[in-house]
Amino acid sequence: MALDALLADDYKVDLEVFEGPLDLLLYLIRREEVDIYDIPIERITAQYMAYLDVMRILDLNIAGEFLVMAATLMMIKSRMLLPVESRSTDEPLDEEWIDPRLDLVRQLVEYKKFKDAADRLLEFEALQHEVFTFGGDRPVFEKTSVDVGQALGDIGLFDLLTAFQEVLSRAPAEPFGHLEPILWSVPDKMEVISTKLRDQRRLEFSKLFNPESHRNEVIATFLALLELLRLRQIRIQQNAAFHEILILPIEDAAGKPLLPTSNEGAEHVES
Repeated sequence: MALDALLADDYKVDLEVFEGPLDLLLYLIRREEVDIYDIPIERITAQYMAYLDVMRILDLNIAGEFLVMAATLMMIKSRMLLPVESRSTDEPLDEEWIDPRLDLVRQLVEYKKFKDAADRLLEFEALQHEVFTFGGDRPVFEKTSVDVGQALGDIGLFDLLTAFQEVLSRAPAEPFGHLEPILWSVPDKMEVISTKLRDQRRLEFSKLFNPESHRNEVIATFLALLELLRLRQIRIQQNAAFHEILILPIEDAAGKPLLPTSNEGAEHVES
């Protein structure tokens, strides 16, 4: 009930950087360090559903492809759990049993090839940006709205959701039947984050959340962070795997942070 009141204005975060269900599966496979050709379907399915639950808590716009993949994973899981005798009842006796994961593995492998190729092309593009012809004046770079940074900086949405899951799991559970008054809003939390960044120019993700923070306060803070990312006023980076996630302001050509005042932040959210 308290969460419904917190999101009474039907507040939704719609990130421009699209990452689909295959991205999430590849992320889970990489994080769990499992063989893509021998996916532990029960474990991966459980974790996939947990991510969908987090997306629903945050009221993120979940594309239909995520739900289709969830249904596919549940179907594969149910077939994998069937006894060997039951698996072949619907198949001709002279045909060999086919692993139900096979089609999914083919999709993942093919998708990974294109994703790796795209990442490689991005590396070449970044390298080319550092190459200049001999002679001439020193180039002058002007930042535009396109150049101010990717919405998710150097890490992906699923890395952020993983960090959010960890913070949310440590938040004190709300007693059953207890209704907490709403003390936090997304615009207010956007202003808190912006003020800290204007003063410090750098924030650690874990420092945004007090260990004693209420569950709804944690959700409001994370939604505020996503909104600032969507507005391209902050960027997020992680220097190495498992290192602290850093929140940095995006600056204009004069080196001034592109962060809203309290009034500007409220106008953005209401629009």
